[in-house]
Amino acid sequence: MKKTTLCFLMKDDEILLAAKKRSLSGFDVAIGKWNGIGGKVDEGESIKSAAVRELNEEVGVAALEDNLEEVGNIKFHFKDKPEWAQHMHVFVVRNWEGKPVETEEMKPQWYRHNDIPFDLMWADDKHWLPLVLAGRKVEGEFNFNEDGSAFTDFNVREI
Repeated sequence: MKKTTLCFLMKDDEILLAAKKRSLSGFDVAIGKWNGIGGKVDEGESIKSAAVRELNEEVGVAALEDNLEEVGNIKFHFKDKPEWAQHMHVFVVRNWEGKPVETEEMKPQWYRHNDIPFDLMWADDKHWLPLVLAGRKVEGEFNFNEDGSAFTDFNVREI
């Protein structure tokens, strides 16, 4: 199970989401979905340093590892696709440098908390992201179908 990161830049009652424009890892089902910013942890890299690197690569902002607040720990499984399985570490970032910009990989956009486009996101997000926005920490596990469009079962709990 590969380790991945997901960061949400937050300011006031807004959250930065980004639409995936392309996939470098063959995980093409993510293209077009709105999500936080993140990706896989490279060999020899810490989870927080991977999160900082992904923020810079995908939307051009710089953050310090100390400014990443871990708020979630979620495992994903995909039917008949063990290579897609991932253990995602979710972070909220309230302090960073730079203005988020569109890159070849991601198109960022700010959303008010009550305007989040859950219908354009992964099917699991509506089950745990509202808890994070409410200031809670979560852990969970989702079992998706073979293309990631729906899940067969899940478990999310506050920690």
